[in-house]
Amino acid sequence: MVRRFSRREVLAVSAAGLGYLYTAPAFSAERIQGANERLRVAGIGVGGKGSSDIDQAARYMEVVALCDIDERPLGEKAKKWPQAKTFHDYRKLFDDSALLRVIDAVVVSTPDHTHALPSILAMRAGKHVYCQKPLTHDVYEAHLMREEARKNKVCTQMGNQGTAANGLRRAVELIRAGELGDVTEVHVWTNRPIWPQAPKITDKNPPKPAPVPAGVHWDEFLGPAPERPYAQGIHPFGWRGFWDFGTGAIGDMACHTANMAFMALELEHPIHVSAEAGDVNPLTCPSYAHVVLKFPARGNRPPVTVHWYEGQKNGVKLLPPEELVKKAVELAGKSRLVDSGSILVGTKGLAYSPNDYGAEVYFSTGKKTNGMTPPEKLPVNNENDVGQKREWVEAIKAGKPELALANFDYAALLTAAFLLGNVAIRVGKGFTWDGVKCQAVDCPEAAQYVRRTYRKGWDLIGYNA
Repeated sequence: MVRRFSRREVLAVSAAGLGYLYTAPAFSAERIQGANERLRVAGIGVGGKGSSDIDQAARYMEVVALCDIDERPLGEKAKKWPQAKTFHDYRKLFDDSALLRVIDAVVVSTPDHTHALPSILAMRAGKHVYCQKPLTHDVYEAHLMREEARKNKVCTQMGNQGTAANGLRRAVELIRAGELGDVTEVHVWTNRPIWPQAPKITDKNPPKPAPVPAGVHWDEFLGPAPERPYAQGIHPFGWRGFWDFGTGAIGDMACHTANMAFMALELEHPIHVSAEAGDVNPLTCPSYAHVVLKFPARGNRPPVTVHWYEGQKNGVKLLPPEELVKKAVELAGKSRLVDSGSILVGTKGLAYSPNDYGAEVYFSTGKKTNGMTPPEKLPVNNENDVGQKREWVEAIKAGKPELALANFDYAALLTAAFLLGNVAIRVGKGFTWDGVKCQAVDCPEAAQYVRRTYRKGWDLIGYNA
């Protein structure tokens, strides 16, 4: 019988010199599930988006553990699954060796800054992982998540539900088959931010400290982030606009809105990243940004330049060039451009997706995809969030990670590429990127944003080594 390791044992071995890539024997991952066998799942973060995530996972799995820093949502889920063990600190969940023996999979739906830690601990213990988008808070964490999924041979899925859409899958097939010819430009824009950040909140006018609400375990919320007093506007939602906790508009939405183009063009690491942004400050994400990611040629495909637009500059929403906007609007037969969408420009025409998820796409060649357009080679799904959970479970039972289309092998590349936009925003200049080394080769000051330092007591994976 293969022995399982607790978090303490993993850390003890790691401290002895094996470092952050040490992996414990993956008992759960090695055991191929029977078709009718009920998997056992732990939910880490069960409020907000985590509420629907664990509910959906429970359609296919038995809930045996729940964790949340807020007693209210934790209590609600505990009533639903009274047999499940409950925790406020996921470190204690991973210290429970008896519990780890029965857990097969973990769903992580916490704020961005605590995605990587529990996910990596789970994978090192041989657990399959479903993690909400963006996959990580830092670029380096994304690289590490990809490596851990591969090394531990676990089945993974990132929660960007548009990946399940038939329209996205068929559009991916068409673009890969050459419907647009050689695609050289991609433009993606968003209606985010919709939460407080610059210019309303910056390091010059930060939110005022306030008493921690009853039932909120603030230290556990902070996790690896620097220690700071509780403040209204951070928990439970406003954290997305603060660098210590969230990843801003690009982190929140690129995993959705840029997903179709990234998958269709089979992009990986950009080779150059730059950004123009406003009200850049060390506390909150910017008031606007135009990020440019340059990707190299792939085989017989030409280089691609991806543009990302967010926020408003001088009261005007940042959007693609006017001539492209005009063509997209005419193509869709609409009177105006949608608030979030994407445009792909190729040698044979363009594609316009007036949709956050790439689930509907108009091609200037006359084709169109939506929920009624099944893919021809990729599996039919079109079940949104639930479909992603189902595919993940099917992958686990088959022992085939590739069956989950947003698996970490893919999702980590998507996440890391766009999080580099935040790095360019913060350093204030462009840089050349080495994706293999995970390094801005001509911008040493970028390193602090590529890989942060964890707070003492939360370096659970040898990450600061």
